[in-house]
Formats: sequence, C-alpha cells, structure tokens
Amino acid sequence: MSSSTSHGKQFTLFVSAGPNPLKVIIILEELGLKYKAVVVDVKKGEHKGPEFTKVNPNGRLPALVDHSNNDFTIWESGAIMLYLVGKYDTEHKISFADFDSNATANQYLMFQMSGQGPYMGQLGWFLRYHHEKIPSAIERYRAETMRIMGVLEKVLEGKQYLVNDKPSYADLAFLPWQWAADWLKPELDGWRDEFPTVAAWTDRLEARDSVEKCKAVKAEYGF
Repeated sequence: MSSSTSHGKQFTLFVSAGPNPLKVIIILEELGLKYKAVVVDVKKGEHKGPEFTKVNPNGRLPALVDHSNNDFTIWESGAIMLYLVGKYDTEHKISFADFDSNATANQYLMFQMSGQGPYMGQLGWFLRYHHEKIPSAIERYRAETMRIMGVLEKVLEGKQYLVNDKPSYADLAFLPWQWAADWLKPELDGWRDEFPTVAAWTDRLEARDSVEKCKAVKAEYGF
C-alpha cells in the first residue's frame, strides 16, 4: 500500500480504483477536511491481505480512519459519507438542518448505494472483466442502469438538485458512477440524449471545486 508523504492529517483514507472512493474524497474536499490518501493495490490482492483487513474485514474500498476521534474506523462509502456530514458538516454546507430533509437525502443515498452503484458495477463487470460474454446479463444490467437514470430524470424534473434544490451529499454520491456511464460503451451510448435533465445535473455537479480537487488527487496517486 502506498500513501502520500504528508503527515499530521486528521483522516487516513484508504482508496483504490473505482467510483466509491471518489465519493468520499469529494465529501472530504467539500468540507475542507485534511486527509492522507493510502492507495490499496487491488490487482496485487492488497485489499484481502492482513494489513488492510484489520481496517476493513470485508476487504473492500474505501475505508476511513478518523485520528481526531480515537482512530475511529468506518467502511462502506455511504456510511463514511454519513459519518462525515453528521459529525463535521456543522454549517450544513452539503447537508440540512432539519431532520426530514436529511431523511430525504438519506433516501437518495440509499438509492445510489442499492441501485445505481450495483447495477452499473455489474454492467461494467460483464462488459469488461467476465471471462465470457453473457448477453442476457449485460442486457439486464444495462436495462436496470437506464431505469435508474429514468427515475432520476423524473425526480429532478423542474429542479436543480435532489433535495430542497440545494447541492448535497446525496447528489454528490451519484457523480462518480455517472462518470462510469461514459466509460460503459456502447451499451450506455446516448444516455445524455435520453435523460437530458440527468445530464444537466451531472454537469452542474461536475463544475464544483471539490470535484476538480478529487480528480487532482486521483491523478496524483494514480488510482
């Protein structure tokens, strides 16, 4: 595992290639929190080795250690995001002051975690990595991915963002997987034309400073 050379950061974030670690980086950048990135090489099996499974027994990325909170450790990208906004977004920059709005944001976060991420992940697997082409599997996950975008298209109709027309952690959770939509060719070609509201929402999120910083971190550490 390789890490940045900076020390004294509040957090250590374990990352690898893929959209889920990027979700957490964006939230850390939105909140201005200082962290050290540690790259776990999945191709070498480091995510299943004893050094990392002490951090996350499930052997998946990302995982976060909060050194200012007795080295509190948490994994699963959605849980990490909720931890960060719940504990550190005291000004409600990307969360909400009232319970009901946060509950609605959590609803969309769960929708991302249970719908968009898994369906697009499986589509990517069967398109790029599975040892044989299984057209029925590819079509299933393509159709489900497009269905999820269709739901978002309806939800976003007439508004800029998912909850209270304010950009929040719920919106940002979807963004790295939307990037993957442009990678999953040819199956997802034309998604921007079919779902123009989702495309415009994606572009608004893309323009945020936190997203540019996330891309810079990704490029710096090569994951």
